[in-house]
Amino acid sequence: MYKMWFTSICLFIALLFSCQPKGGNFETVSVDEFAEVISDPTVQRLDVRTVAEYSGGHIPGSLNVNVLDDEHFAQVSDSALDKSRPVALYCRSGKRSKKAAQILSGKGFKVYELGTGFNGWKEAGQAVEK
Repeated sequence: MYKMWFTSICLFIALLFSCQPKGGNFETVSVDEFAEVISDPTVQRLDVRTVAEYSGGHIPGSLNVNVLDDEHFAQVSDSALDKSRPVALYCRSGKRSKKAAQILSGKGFKVYELGTGFNGWKEAGQAVEK
């Protein structure tokens, strides 16, 4: 009986940890915190939306790389971003930016992710450029 309970608990713990998202650690921040982070000129700004979304408006100084284009995203993140500098990234609402944050933090980048996305940024009256 003891072995059965012990085995069940071990399997439960293994299942629990196997369901955790893969990738490194990143910090999801508010609009105000994001604005503070990107006020540092050493922070790299990354918009992970589509080109069409980026063309409609974006945070000034942001590089655009669509996270849904897996091959291109991996190539650009390896070649255009500097691992010694933090990355502040965002998408429209926060879903794609979490995916990008997991990928980049898993590669060793220090990442700040705008939890409310670009929509939250605009609603807060922050700077936008086209």
